[in-house]
Amino acid sequence: MKPFFPYIICICLVCACSQNSSRKDGQTVYESIGPLEILKPVPDSTEIKPGLKGYNIPMVDLNHRSEMHVVIDRDKNQYLGHPTTLLLDDGKTMIVVYPKGHGKGSIVMKRSLDGGLTWSERLPTPPTWETSKEVPTLYETTDPTGKKRLILFSGLYPARRAISDDQGETWGELESMGDWGGVVVMADMIRLKDDNYMALFHDDGRFIQDERKRTGIRTIYKTISGDGGLTWSKPEGIITRKDVGPCEPGLVRSPDGNQIAMLIRENLRVANSLIIFSDDEGETWTKPVELPSTLTGDRHQAVYTGDGRLLISFRDHSPKTEPDSPTEGDWVAWVGSYENLQTGHPGQYRIRIKDNTKGYDCAYPAVELLPDGTIMATTYGHWDEGEEPYILGVRFKMTDIDSLATKKENK
Repeated sequence: MKPFFPYIICICLVCACSQNSSRKDGQTVYESIGPLEILKPVPDSTEIKPGLKGYNIPMVDLNHRSEMHVVIDRDKNQYLGHPTTLLLDDGKTMIVVYPKGHGKGSIVMKRSLDGGLTWSERLPTPPTWETSKEVPTLYETTDPTGKKRLILFSGLYPARRAISDDQGETWGELESMGDWGGVVVMADMIRLKDDNYMALFHDDGRFIQDERKRTGIRTIYKTISGDGGLTWSKPEGIITRKDVGPCEPGLVRSPDGNQIAMLIRENLRVANSLIIFSDDEGETWTKPVELPSTLTGDRHQAVYTGDGRLLISFRDHSPKTEPDSPTEGDWVAWVGSYENLQTGHPGQYRIRIKDNTKGYDCAYPAVELLPDGTIMATTYGHWDEGEEPYILGVRFKMTDIDSLATKKENK
């Protein structure tokens, strides 16, 4: 196997309540731990149903399809990593942000006016963006009055956010969201049926209260905003485990809009990636089960294609207990249906988007669907052996991928 890439994840919970409480499904139980009214999730130890092992579906390789590649930023003397993109309402303007460094580092911003074909030079950013401690993430919200905002998040302690009220033309400074923090803030965000926003992150005890100490317990948290992202609630634990390492959740809403799926990186590398479901807008969640090997990896980000299928981009990473994937450590994508997620089916096929030449250091992916059906997938990686990682976009249509998959099957 490629060398184990060391991250470990999550813990504790902050919530304004002074009595013991539990979730309706019994998944997480909280215990009061003192006069500060801070509640601590107790790890769930129920057995996790195993997922389907193996890689018995076709794989389409785009590694050498240079006509699909767009170099967004590269500096031979600087590590560039962990991008997030946002497609604006006009369907062609995109913004990308990423750090100068591995997660921690000054945040760089660029803009594309043509759906990711070409990119601006690095744009001016506020001074506090140079102090970012962790992976920046980028989302759009609409508040109850209809006001749209772009929000950039930066994690660890305290969690901070910066706001743009003019579609990214100007930005505010990074400001604290409260006396709490976490890792990969926000790993994903979704608009709920009540028009509130639910955002997710994880922690392992070091940053939720600035305790700076791993506990061996890992928690995925949710926080809610009712004002378009200006303010956020105290975090509430969704899944807390000691036997596996849940982190970096990615959300997918079902086609009928009535269910939310959460795909979860497993960072102890003792199981496949995990999945849980909510039928009540994130209030309660099912027990975790393993995803199939074909969807096992890190930092899942999903988009529905024009024909209703799902494309999920992620970093390929097998558990230590299983043989390596054929694309171990690379930037990959999975194509299948939402029903496949519900049933544990391995999916239609996988795509190797790009070969990563150094361990697992790649693919915190961003993925956008343009109005003409083009998918713009973006991430960082060691795309050239011995060189610093850089930011790469890959543009393709599902018709092209389907054609390549059919040719491969007919050989």
